[in-house]
Amino acid sequence: MVHNLESNYDCSNAGSDIHELQEQLQALKSGSDGSKESAEQINRLENQIHFIKNKCDIHP
Repeated sequence: MVHNLESNYDCSNAGSDIHELQEQLQALKSGSDGSKESAEQINRLENQIHFIKNKCDIHP
């Protein structure tokens, strides 16, 4: 999981960070046990991806 996502995030890392986060998200979704903890981790990863895309003006 990517750490230190703040307003001064360096967008030069966005490509690799988004790729890493999406891989983690897919793995977590496919192995999710439906627990509250899993749902929170999925939500956190989705939020991090959304933050980077917004911050770095990346569109799908």
